[in-house]
Amino acid sequence: MAMLDFEKKYRVRGGTLLGGDLFDFWVGPFYVGIFGVLTAIFAALGTALIIYGASQDTFNVWQISIAPPDLSYGLALAPLNEGGLWQIITMCALGAFITWALRQAEISKKLGMGYHVPVAFGVAILAYATLVVFRPLLMGAWGHGFPYGILSHLDWVSNVGYQFLHFHYNPAHMLAVTFFFTTTLALALHGGLILSVTNPKKGEAVKTAEHENTFFRDIIGYSIGSLGIHRLGLFLALNAGFWSAVCIIISGPFWTRGWPEWWTWWLNVPIWTWGG
Repeated sequence: MAMLDFEKKYRVRGGTLLGGDLFDFWVGPFYVGIFGVLTAIFAALGTALIIYGASQDTFNVWQISIAPPDLSYGLALAPLNEGGLWQIITMCALGAFITWALRQAEISKKLGMGYHVPVAFGVAILAYATLVVFRPLLMGAWGHGFPYGILSHLDWVSNVGYQFLHFHYNPAHMLAVTFFFTTTLALALHGGLILSVTNPKKGEAVKTAEHENTFFRDIIGYSIGSLGIHRLGLFLALNAGFWSAVCIIISGPFWTRGWPEWWTWWLNVPIWTWGG
């Protein structure tokens, strides 16, 4: 079915999660909905506040930094120019991300699809919320969140890493990095395979799924299949986001020493003293 014919059947009222017919319409190719309106409001307000915060110091994109409140404020609301701006921007960001995910869920419902996309986006929201909400809550101060800025954010990452000596010794960090790299590998292999069979040279026929499966059976002895590769890709990507959230939330609230010390249990495994 051609896309234009399909859209005539699809673009009908109903199937909303909230708001009924209110904002249940499209602007060009974009579905609006109540969550689309809320996303636009949160995003516009957050962006305006960042511009306002930047105007106090510099408009150099590399130097802009919206810092969280000082640790002395704990979990209280801070004055606007002493971290309160960061708190409001964080609320706007969370509002924009969550309403965007709900908009994805609403579109999925109208199309009769599963909710895999909004659930996957929810894992990315979880990773962000872990850094600016859950970890600061567990550590007792909003000041443990990261600043909004390019160089200042990189400095924060570096400083947190040094607080735990070698952060790459964090076992959850190891898992997260492994899943990120494997996601890249899987996507590159999948994208390369699809292009190799569906984008032939001029005069050659487009290949079929049998060619795809045969290639991987020949090269590694097994083909995961068309549906399987997307299940694998989703699994890898969600785990990358999940373990990245785990690696930071256990650093500070649950483990305060250098991460190399965590591995002392390995030296105490009985196998090293057998026969000694």
